[in-house]
Amino acid sequence: MSRREPTTSAQARLKSAHPHLTPDQSRRRLLAGSVILPASLLPGMTAAQEAWPSRPVKVVVPFPAGGVVDLVTRAVTDRLTTVFKQPFVIDDRPGANGNIGTEAVARAAPDGYTLLTGSPATVTQPLLSSSTRFKTSDFVGVGLIGAPPNLFVVSPSVPVKTLREFVEYAKARPGQINVSNPGVGTSNHLGQELFFSSTGLQLNNVRYPGQPQMIPDLASGQVQFGVLTAALALPHVREGRLRALAISAPKRWSELPDVPTIGEAGFASAMFLPWYGLLAPASTPRPIIRRLSDEVLAALGTPEVIGRLDKLGTQITPGSAEEFDALLRSETERWAMVIRERNIRSEG
Repeated sequence: MSRREPTTSAQARLKSAHPHLTPDQSRRRLLAGSVILPASLLPGMTAAQEAWPSRPVKVVVPFPAGGVVDLVTRAVTDRLTTVFKQPFVIDDRPGANGNIGTEAVARAAPDGYTLLTGSPATVTQPLLSSSTRFKTSDFVGVGLIGAPPNLFVVSPSVPVKTLREFVEYAKARPGQINVSNPGVGTSNHLGQELFFSSTGLQLNNVRYPGQPQMIPDLASGQVQFGVLTAALALPHVREGRLRALAISAPKRWSELPDVPTIGEAGFASAMFLPWYGLLAPASTPRPIIRRLSDEVLAALGTPEVIGRLDKLGTQITPGSAEEFDALLRSETERWAMVIRERNIRSEG
């Protein structure tokens, strides 16, 4: 730090504290103090920044404990706990399509001690409802983790073998084909609406409280078409209760190597991934974001984390803080278009 002349106000404070000092002594003491001033007190820096993390870091998961978002998060935060030698504590706060936990992080202090597991809902909820009390811009990316891909499936009673054949089959039967919907605004729902927008399909929407409840009706043929998380659909596909036509992913899945990607099936523009990654409040200091981002990327290269995510059917899609920020912007544009074109509105 270079030497500099003390300000008049600083001289006044020092004189008030030490009235016995002469003006020259006051000046020398103030200059000496400025030379040894700790970095933590420099403008734009705080002791908390310098020492981060000096206490546990809370990671809010805005979905239920034990679900795929929770488990994906733990696979990474367990590694961060080891690296930073401070606990990264999972705080599951489900409810209102992820809004409850997400709003809590949007209001949290931007000090690096509260993070959020972001998902497409972080982008789509503000687009679906004007009453949402957070904006995507309230957050910045820390590190993109991965995405559990989805399978486009049909009931075995539907006489098609490919996704293109299904499109032709459905167009020849207007008003006769049902599609399962696990919730308005969920990534599965918006993903299939993106597909319908690309193909011009109009199917009968059948609402369900979640994906597991859709499976019996898909298997029996009461509902003919659906989009399911790959890991959830896998046992039913293997048993022949469902037929997989394509996987929404940039590459094929080793568990079902004969199932083409949606791009290979001829509908590349309909590819979507329900990504997960760590976010922080928007004003979190960049040095903290950078440290976290580097360690998240490093964690995704370790055999332990790779193995845990693979068991969850999650394709690792690592991305830096800056890459995650770019994804948030592009996803906002994409889903705003789909929601507008398909006239989708939140029911909450």
